[in-house]
Amino acid sequence: MFHQVPVLPVVVPVAAAVVVILLWTLRRRELLTGRRAAVALAVGVYVAGVLANTVFPIFLDKPSADQPWDTYLNLVPLAGYEVRDAVINIVVFVPLGILVPLFLPRARWWSVLGLGAGFSLLIEVVQYVTARLLGGGHVADVNDLLFNVLGAALGLALLGAATRRPRARSTIDGFRWR
Repeated sequence: MFHQVPVLPVVVPVAAAVVVILLWTLRRRELLTGRRAAVALAVGVYVAGVLANTVFPIFLDKPSADQPWDTYLNLVPLAGYEVRDAVINIVVFVPLGILVPLFLPRARWWSVLGLGAGFSLLIEVVQYVTARLLGGGHVADVNDLLFNVLGAALGLALLGAATRRPRARSTIDGFRWR
């Protein structure tokens, strides 16, 4: 059995730091309300959850193997990619497509998708580095990146559809950081 970096002592402080920074930002801009604080909390929990499920496990004493550099990397789109993995990656990024326009209300659709792609790329790079250097348990996969962006687009579309209804729009606007 290999020793692992414990998940909770890493992700809980990350979530707390994200929430504190976002709440401080709201307070500094004199925008702090209960609904906006709920968005800050949701962002913190979301970031921690994604971190916990995409980077961990990280092994501390896993024996190193002389593997080629591309062992933990898949750059071939859709080759051997399972529908289950695609669905999971879409679902995981739907909240990003909803949350980003709430705390960045002037963000255009392309910037929301760009943030989704950037966040996904960061995850894939961290997965590769931890797999290569620290015995992480994931493979960096171009398909994850593609389906994560699709998930962000779906979240953005769902938020857009909801805001077309006048009642929902007024409720959603209470969560926006403007």
